[in-house]
Amino acid sequence: MRTSTRFTDGRVPEPGISPLFERENRWQRWLDVEAALALTEAELGVIPGESATVIARAAQLSNFDLARVQHDMAVTSHPLMPLITQLSEVAGEPHGGWVHWGVTTQNVTQTGDVLLVRQAHSLLRTWLGRALRAAAGLAERGAEVVMAGRTHGQHAVPITFGFKVATWIDDLIRHVDRFAQAEDRLFVALVGGAVGNFASFGSLGPRIQQGVADRLDLRPADVPARTMADPFAEYVCLLAMLAATGGRIGREISTLMKTELGEVREPAPRETIGSSTMPHKVNPQLCQDITALSAQIRTLVPLALEAVLHEHEADGACQSMMDNAMTQAIMLTGDLLTRLVLVLSGLELDETRMRTNLDLTGGLITSEAVMLSLGTSVGRQNSHEIVHNAASAARNGTSFADALAKDPRVSENLSSSDLADLADPSSYIGLSTAISLESADRARKAADAIDSAALPHP
Repeated sequence: MRTSTRFTDGRVPEPGISPLFERENRWQRWLDVEAALALTEAELGVIPGESATVIARAAQLSNFDLARVQHDMAVTSHPLMPLITQLSEVAGEPHGGWVHWGVTTQNVTQTGDVLLVRQAHSLLRTWLGRALRAAAGLAERGAEVVMAGRTHGQHAVPITFGFKVATWIDDLIRHVDRFAQAEDRLFVALVGGAVGNFASFGSLGPRIQQGVADRLDLRPADVPARTMADPFAEYVCLLAMLAATGGRIGREISTLMKTELGEVREPAPRETIGSSTMPHKVNPQLCQDITALSAQIRTLVPLALEAVLHEHEADGACQSMMDNAMTQAIMLTGDLLTRLVLVLSGLELDETRMRTNLDLTGGLITSEAVMLSLGTSVGRQNSHEIVHNAASAARNGTSFADALAKDPRVSENLSSSDLADLADPSSYIGLSTAISLESADRARKAADAIDSAALPHP
């Protein structure tokens, strides 16, 4: 994926989610779980209170020799033991002997990764809110800009550009709702021991898990089985659905940018170069990025679903597949959303070209308006046949207006003034403008709701 997109006016796509998945951030989230575990166990009398305080204070990556951690991970081929070893050393004796008491690696890594995912999810929600605000402004700008509505690639009936944007807003708001609905299933603490049956904790197990969850602002797993993977698969599916909407928007704008249509232009400063050999080229660079990112995200859905198929009580292969699917889907979605915000914020509309394209069919785009008006006198089916015949004649060289005027069934029921009014595409846009403005208002309210429902951070 090209990552060099840059604007000379200083705007660049934000770096996305990738920094959150750097190893140091992930390791710190695991240490956050170790600290919460120690404090909870002390509270319940499982380990000494002083030891828990020392462990929690020591569980900061700044206290660690990171080069040694990386080396020891390579030597031991274990993702967590080198961190546990150093945490024990930093805490010192006798406190270090209580580190990681009663839990297994996945309890710490999965719960810690949930904290990381929540960080990323918070950013994705923020950018989704920005996309909605940008779309709101675009819908308002295009609320009264008449253009050809198209179905199956052909002129249908007139719409406004704002109506087109309203359909994008409608999709994006549903994604906001889906994100919110998934949070309770996704942000879960998994602290059940080796297989999830609290064998190492006994009757205190549920209370230990509840305490860790409370300290980390998570929900405790109902059954803390290490095979619990469907919430992560669901999240990848949700990201893929959001990506599909982004791809639809990117593809639509790319299509409208084609030379033959030329109705919109994605933001690109004058200095942008589209080709090394064709100086005139200005390509839909951001939209093509969005389209490519969308495809990459959608291809991760099968991997995430495959990773649900754990064998027995834990399966390292499935865990690895899910980690890869989640990480890639989240990072790519961040890249997609940052580009989508740029496109929606700066999209240029060419109203003159839209009007020119409206007139390409010589008035045929108003055939439904004529049919319905005539149908009040001769009936809908008869009217459809009359207008269809006139349209067929228009495709063979006769103007649509002349073909209509020559039919006595038309001239007897519609005056030339009536036909002239019906031939104006701007008189047949339905509720396009109202829908555009209502959708802009909905988009801003959805964005406000995102801003007001900030997620906790570790």
